[in-house]
Amino acid sequence: MKRWLRQRVDAAYERLLTRELSGAPTHIAVIQDGNRRYARQNGDEPHEGHRAGAETTEQVLEWCQEIGVEELTLYTFSTENFDRPAEQKEALFDLLCEKLREFADADRVHENEVSIRAIGEIEMLPERVQDAVDYAERRTRDYDRFVLNIALAYGGRSRLLEAARGVARDVDAGELEPNEIDVETIERRLYDRPVRDVDLIIRPAGEERTSNFLPWHANGNEAAVFFCTPYWPEFSKADFLRGIRTYEHRKESWRRTRARRALALLGAVSEAELTEARSIVERFRDSLPTSERPTDDELAVGEDLEGNEPVAD
Repeated sequence: MKRWLRQRVDAAYERLLTRELSGAPTHIAVIQDGNRRYARQNGDEPHEGHRAGAETTEQVLEWCQEIGVEELTLYTFSTENFDRPAEQKEALFDLLCEKLREFADADRVHENEVSIRAIGEIEMLPERVQDAVDYAERRTRDYDRFVLNIALAYGGRSRLLEAARGVARDVDAGELEPNEIDVETIERRLYDRPVRDVDLIIRPAGEERTSNFLPWHANGNEAAVFFCTPYWPEFSKADFLRGIRTYEHRKESWRRTRARRALALLGAVSEAELTEARSIVERFRDSLPTSERPTDDELAVGEDLEGNEPVAD
């Protein structure tokens, strides 16, 4: 009876959260934490926790597609994970091979045109895992409706370091001028194919840190971060929707802050600053509290300061 009631309550809460959402992030990144602790609390072996976590991963992929997310990145195996006991690593590698091939052959993956890609130091992984990665990527290479990135042998700092070294080599060889280095120069060297900026990072299991995960794409985009306490195998749709709500609140806060800063700039005398400020205020004016919203006349003052003839009284 209690289980039935709990299910009814959870379902009602999910419907409430769904109704409250007004949009979806484009790119979500997930740190799949707590698999081993989940197994330990249930008296199981670590690999059983990872297998339970893989089931949650499949559900999250479906939830993302339901609300219109276009890219999902899963932190699956970090470079630090190579320090784990050999038996744990081998069991995880076996599971990765199984799931990569299973995903690559799944009807739902092809029906939804999911492109599976691996990011990280793939060459550090056992040959059987590299073969499974290659199989999944080849089977889904022509799709672009939804992107699923699997972060394997991944370390954010190491990727940035390799990108910087690549830029330095090109400059040293005379193939790149220092003044030509821009954002795209770095991004082209991070991964074989483009990765969208991260809008939301989700981390379960009670840890409140992002663990060197996609620093260029998340920190550079000021991504929202949602921390929650359930272990990854226990992560529910309600938890997922709460994460989306966190993203929406973060986005609204960002819009409001930008509008306030831009409104303050309207008192400056630089034409370039005024042009940018007025543009931002016009775009984000509705995000400000009513008492703070500038009138059309107040915005027109900015036009006068740009050098236009003042409006006669």
